[in-house]
Amino acid sequence: MPTSWGVVAVAAVLGFFVGSINPATMIATVLHRDLHQGSGNPGATNAGRVLGLKWGVIVGVLDVLKGLVPTLLALLLVDRFTAYVVGLAAVLGHVISPFLRGRGGKGVATSLGAVLVVFPWFALAMLVVFGLMLWITRWVAGSSLVAAALLGLYAGFAPLPEPVATGRLWGICLALLVIVRHRRNIRGWVLRRTT
Repeated sequence: MPTSWGVVAVAAVLGFFVGSINPATMIATVLHRDLHQGSGNPGATNAGRVLGLKWGVIVGVLDVLKGLVPTLLALLLVDRFTAYVVGLAAVLGHVISPFLRGRGGKGVATSLGAVLVVFPWFALAMLVVFGLMLWITRWVAGSSLVAAALLGLYAGFAPLPEPVATGRLWGICLALLVIVRHRRNIRGWVLRRTT
């Protein structure tokens, strides 16, 4: 458990703030483009569709950093428990950004940033699986869902560093959050399979 709940609370608020900053929307505004085109999602994949591949990659990297930097600072300056809280707060900031009136992205890249800090070797394996799935299916959402499911399984069953229970809960919550944010993609896939 943390040495100070006050420190955890302040760190979580800062993590949420960093996560809520949306680079896709900021870049689209500068370029006078509308991210409501495509899927309408203010994340890296739709930024790539609307703004071009280069900008999609830049947004993706920035979204990863939104999860990675606050989580890493929390881990180095405080403890692993606080890093878990801050990582989740950053992802929540991304998906329900107050700057976008509660809208946001799907949390995949920002989750990856946080996972790279707390489960680095698994995160690299997850990236490989994501890349293979994307190469085979050409479907970003489906690849993201597979990666999220793997995170949930890893958090649920793999040996984790202390605090183990917190790490398990954190990983499962993060996986479920990403999966829920893809519910439209899941419904669309089910409809295509049944028609």
